[in-house]
Amino acid sequence: MNKSALVCGISGQDGAYLAHFLCGKGYTVWGTSRDAQGTSFKNLARLGVMDKVRILSMDPEDFRSVFMALRTSEPDEIYFLAGQSSVGLSFEQPAETIQSITLGTLNVLEACRLMENPVRLYHAGSSECFGDVTGLAANENTPFHPRSPYAVAKASAFWLVDNYREAYSLFACTGLLFNHESPLRPQRFVTKKIINAAKAIASGTSEKLVLGRLDIARDWGWAPEYVEAMWLMLQRDQPEDFVIATGKTHTLEEFVAEAFSAFDLDWRDHVIQEPSLFRPTDLSMSRGDPGKAEKMLGWRATSYMTDVVRNLIKDTLPNA
Repeated sequence: MNKSALVCGISGQDGAYLAHFLCGKGYTVWGTSRDAQGTSFKNLARLGVMDKVRILSMDPEDFRSVFMALRTSEPDEIYFLAGQSSVGLSFEQPAETIQSITLGTLNVLEACRLMENPVRLYHAGSSECFGDVTGLAANENTPFHPRSPYAVAKASAFWLVDNYREAYSLFACTGLLFNHESPLRPQRFVTKKIINAAKAIASGTSEKLVLGRLDIARDWGWAPEYVEAMWLMLQRDQPEDFVIATGKTHTLEEFVAEAFSAFDLDWRDHVIQEPSLFRPTDLSMSRGDPGKAEKMLGWRATSYMTDVVRNLIKDTLPNA
C-alpha cells in the first residue's frame, strides 16, 4: 500500500523538490497553498510533477483550514514547509513573519494530535535559530541565539514541536537546515541575484551588482539533496531533530568571486557594496555540524559551495 504525504508550502523551492522526490518514491502526494486556484505552481511544472500532485487550499494560520486539509488528504507523513521564508523581509514584516511561522506550526501540531490515525510530522527549522556561532560548527546541542524576527519565529516553532513530541508522544521532528540553494530560489534571494547579475554582465550589459555585507560566511548546500534528509528523518523508529549542512563555510565574497570567475570576470569590477542594505543584525558566521545526520540517517552532502555556484549557472534541474 502506497504511502501518502502532505507537503504544506509545496509551491516553494523545497516543497517542489520534495514533491518530485516523493513522487519518485511512489507516494501519493498532496500539496497545499493558501490559494490553490490562484497559484501558478511553476516550480512543480518545471520539475514535471504538476500532474502527479493533488492540490488543496490551506491557510496555516486558520486551524479549521489546517484540520480539513489533513482530514481530506489523510497523510501518513506531513512536511510543514509553509511560512514567510526571507530573513531580510522579516525585519520589514516582523508580526506577519512570527504569526505565519509559529501559529502555522501550532495549528499543524494540534491537528496532528486530533487525527484518528497516527501521522509523522517534519517541521522545517532553520540554522538562523543558532545565531552567530563565532566560527564554531552548530550541532543539535548548540544553544539558540536568534537575531532576526524570522529566527525568533523559527526558534519558537522548534520548541512547539519539541513540546508536542514530549507531551503527546507525536512523531514530530525538526530539520535545522543551513542555507541550501537551487534554480528555484525566488529572485529576492542574494544567491539568485548574484548569478543573474553575473550572467547578464557576461552577456554584455553594463549593470552593477549592488550588495550589502560581503564578509558574512555561510554554509551553502544544494537543495535537492536536502529534501532527501527531510524524508529520512520520518523513516526512523523514533523522532529526533537533525542539523542538515555541508560542514563547510565560505564568505559571500567567495561566492561572488566564484560566480563571476565562471564567466572570466573579476567581480571587483562589477560589484558595489551599499551600506543601506546592511541588516539591523546579521550573522557573521554560520556553520553546521552534520555529523549526527551522517551517523544516524546515512546522509551527507555531496555538493559544496563551488558545486552550488556551478549548478546554478548551468540551471541544472533533476530529470522528471
